[in-house]
Amino acid sequence: MRPFRERNPAAVGAVGLAVIVATLLGAFQLDRLAALTGRSYEAAFSDASGLATGNEVRVVGVRVGAVTAVELARGPQPYVRVRFRVDDDGVRLGRDTGATIRIKTVLGQKYLALAPAGPDRLPEGARIPLDRTAAPFDVVQAVTGLADTLDHVDTDQLADAFRTLSETFADTPGSVNSSLVGLSRLSRTVAERDAELRSLLDRARQVTDVLATRDEEFRKLVADGEALLAEVSRRRDAIHRLLVGTDELATELSGLVADNRAQLEPALHKLRDVVAVLQRNRDELEQTVRRMAPFVTAFANVVGNGRWFDSYVSGLLQPYVPTGGR
Repeated sequence: MRPFRERNPAAVGAVGLAVIVATLLGAFQLDRLAALTGRSYEAAFSDASGLATGNEVRVVGVRVGAVTAVELARGPQPYVRVRFRVDDDGVRLGRDTGATIRIKTVLGQKYLALAPAGPDRLPEGARIPLDRTAAPFDVVQAVTGLADTLDHVDTDQLADAFRTLSETFADTPGSVNSSLVGLSRLSRTVAERDAELRSLLDRARQVTDVLATRDEEFRKLVADGEALLAEVSRRRDAIHRLLVGTDELATELSGLVADNRAQLEPALHKLRDVVAVLQRNRDELEQTVRRMAPFVTAFANVVGNGRWFDSYVSGLLQPYVPTGGR
């Protein structure tokens, strides 16, 4: 086999580039590759309840796959068709397996929970029927619906109706009369607090809307916080050793100071005296340094060419001046 240096560089580069491109494409298509190896199923639901493509599929709380499609099945009785795959070959789904849409986070994110049951194995591509599926109760929709319903309720008229009903049954037995009186008081209280209740429900609806629009940010915040706590947990021993080492160092320094107090104290006193002398003569020191600057400059110029002094003597010899004779 010929070495690479003897091969055609263009062919080798083309093959290498093709391998790199194929690797990158495979990395970005891992979900689709997993879909080729996993088992696909369907489930019929009466309501999607916010389930979306890409949500997790779990068995007893452990992720085993993902939702691949959520679509409306048209017909005499429309229903929601949820397609999902199971990537874990070790999960055995019986023929009586059930499915439930459950809430994953307080912000309303959902996942598909499977409850394996029954003998044999659920054939690949089989559908879990409506009688073995269930959708969750959506608190956000309930608050929104309550707010919308309350907007159309005339609380004053409701209070009058209960009051009239209480007066009509005034001669009935005491238990019935007391119940109606209680209902009348409740309706009157609701009517008196109508504005506050409307404001409360309206603000609750606004909060749920904001949480719904910020779901991804809150989920990322929770995930980052979980990652931070996990990292702190992993570094717990290192942090403990750091704190123990710091405590031991402080103990050693305290012992060092205590053992050398007799030698350190006189030295510190002398140092304080020296600093005091320097502070008292600060102006003179500054003036000395300022006046020495020209001398230091000239001295550096004199000895700047080597280990000697550059100098000359002026007037040592008289210059020669010729006389008038030949």
